[in-house]
Amino acid sequence: MASSIIEEDLKVEGNISSTEGSVEVKGSVVGDVAAEEITIHSSGSVEGALSAKKIYIEGKVKGSLKCDDLKIVSTSIVQADVVAKTMTTESGAKVVGKVEITGGQ
Repeated sequence: MASSIIEEDLKVEGNISSTEGSVEVKGSVVGDVAAEEITIHSSGSVEGALSAKKIYIEGKVKGSLKCDDLKIVSTSIVQADVVAKTMTTESGAKVVGKVEITGGQ
């Protein structure tokens, strides 16, 4: 699986799509991100919609999330409507928005 990385000094304005790979955001994205797996590192931020099978968030997200498996760690700040099959949230994470966990559906 190919991996694309948005480094800390990079700001992307526009949508990002990876049909079979992963996207790691260490910098800033203003736009939608779609991939098999998305990781938002502690230095990273996204303002837009995230769509993937797996999403792992350490940084900031403002927009919406749609995935099968979502993990939000203690350093995260999420302002988004969330639709996920499963979600894990660590103590200390900040989540604001509508959250819908569908289970195995």
